[in-house]
Amino acid sequence: MSEEPAVMDEELLDLLRCPVALKNREAGEDAGKLELVHGCWLVCRESGYKYPVRDGIPAMIIEEAERWRDVAVEDLPVPPPPE
Repeated sequence: MSEEPAVMDEELLDLLRCPVALKNREAGEDAGKLELVHGCWLVCRESGYKYPVRDGIPAMIIEEAERWRDVAVEDLPVPPPPE
């Protein structure tokens, strides 16, 4: 069995935004844009929140993303731990 993460749909990635960053009215038109890192994390550079992607499905739960906020991108576990 492979440990490769499920592929994230590019169209979905283009639509998703960090809900925390969206609250910042000064962030501009493309506020909360997320970047896929390690194939299994969505990272918002504005807020620092990091959302895990499990089985190709992003867990857009603010409380969970907040837990990973202070973890450096290079130190994020791959794959993300279960909920």
